[in-house]
Amino acid sequence: MGIINKFFNKENENSNIKLSEINNFFKRKNLSVTNDLSEVTYFICMKVLSESLGKLSIHLKDGDGKKITDHEALKLLAIRPNCFMCPSTFKTLLEFNRNHFGNAYAYLNYKGAKLVDILPLRPENMKILIDDTRDIRINSSYIYQYFQSGKIYYFKPEEILHFKGGIGRDGLVGKSVRETLASTIGSAKESQRYLDNLYKNGLTANAIIKYVGDFNKDKKEKLVKEIAEFASNDSHERIIPIPLGMDLVPLDLKLTDSQFYELKKYNSLQIAAAFGAKPNHLNDYEKSSYANSEMQNLTYYVDTLLYILTHYEEEFNYKLLTDEERSKGYHFEFNIATILRGDLKTQAESLNRLTSGSIYTINEARNYLGMPKIENGDVIMVNGSYVDLHNIGKAYENRSKGGKKNDKSSE
Repeated sequence: MGIINKFFNKENENSNIKLSEINNFFKRKNLSVTNDLSEVTYFICMKVLSESLGKLSIHLKDGDGKKITDHEALKLLAIRPNCFMCPSTFKTLLEFNRNHFGNAYAYLNYKGAKLVDILPLRPENMKILIDDTRDIRINSSYIYQYFQSGKIYYFKPEEILHFKGGIGRDGLVGKSVRETLASTIGSAKESQRYLDNLYKNGLTANAIIKYVGDFNKDKKEKLVKEIAEFASNDSHERIIPIPLGMDLVPLDLKLTDSQFYELKKYNSLQIAAAFGAKPNHLNDYEKSSYANSEMQNLTYYVDTLLYILTHYEEEFNYKLLTDEERSKGYHFEFNIATILRGDLKTQAESLNRLTSGSIYTINEARNYLGMPKIENGDVIMVNGSYVDLHNIGKAYENRSKGGKKNDKSSE
């Protein structure tokens, strides 16, 4: 790896770059995966985005839009990226890492010139080293540094598929939503923790014990502990015994008075909006219904998935195709038809129009519905009354000429 030797001054004797001059960019914060995923809105958004990408098939097409099926990179992406994962699991994992950690990485394992594996890497073990001592007008070189089992590995940029999440400030790495919305997600977790504690206490609010006299610290703690045990124990049928001369005054704080539900719902919608998830993904059908699911899927595709899929396609095109293949128009493309399908009536009307409009063949329409091909079904059909644009009106000219001949014959 010549670039590594250049960075560490092993081959280039004229290089003045030292190890201390290589910046270590963007160290991963020590964030807890479990705590963030325990928040239901965050988990749902991660699940929706990850599974949305995982269920889409990917195709390789040429400049004319015809599918290419014998490409080694396509076989890995469509059949088996590596010996551990199927394609849907692989894509789901990449999208999860991209959203949760802000970056997703996959190593392109070559044996000679043949690509044999695409292996996902743990984002928390990856760092980017960049040489910023060169002229600012020249693109700075960078490499990937990866830690695994006590060993350090270095990769060239062309050996790593790198998918960035969120909105980064430099274009080198992405930034996860949980880092951007740390306070908002923290508030959602606190509200969930408050409800959990409320259920543990038997939905009993806090209370004040009124008494005359003075207790030392140990007696106070013992008294509070005993009363709390009675209050949270269902076997006592909500009966709380208190000593003579004391009075238990509950602090009646109602969730409705503090608008707890409204604030929690608003917080959830804000988190979902940051991910690009729609309210119906959170089972919020207050302003929508099952009937307009097709339009919701279209909105979700245009507003959220389109950018994500474009990012994946561009990375695949650059890292998995050669210059010669790209010059021929080869490009990867996700099949989004699976998420844009409507109800049966809408599908039937759309396929009928596409077939009668000479866009789909009969077999293409049947393939869309998962039905087998039929004989002579690959022929484009067109209405027999259609004429070319430059022949429009000739039918009327012939008709008028025929009318004149009839008039002469009658004479």
